[in-house]
Amino acid sequence: MRVDQLQPVPGAKKAARRVGRGIGSGLGKTAGRGQKGQKARSGGGKGPAFEGGQTPLQRRLPKRGFTNAVFKKNWVVVNVEKLNQFRSGTKVTPELLLEKGIIKTTGDGVKILGRGELTKKLTVTSNGFSKSAVAKIEAAGGKAEVI
Repeated sequence: MRVDQLQPVPGAKKAARRVGRGIGSGLGKTAGRGQKGQKARSGGGKGPAFEGGQTPLQRRLPKRGFTNAVFKKNWVVVNVEKLNQFRSGTKVTPELLLEKGIIKTTGDGVKILGRGELTKKLTVTSNGFSKSAVAKIEAAGGKAEVI
């Protein structure tokens, strides 16, 4: 077989409908659009979103993406892997994290997340913990306390 012998499978290609080409074609005169009315006219369909002059759905629905920043909590997150730099038995607080330069600000609260491994036995006090962080702190023999 050669490239010039390739052709589509029989029935795969369908001839375009030729409307308005005489009464004998079956699609002459009104070209399959019926008698008069908005849809018989040029551009009469107005597209898929047109609802006959009624306010369209995309204008009735609210726009998305609004967040009320006044009530937003800006958590400062710290992963448990960062806590390995402390000695075993240390009581880790947001103030200590700030002092050591692990975080730049306490924001609206410090949340401890569970990425990485913890090898030291620490007592960690924070505004929030993820479940995995609590599990890793307790598995290392430490305690997680919520402020």
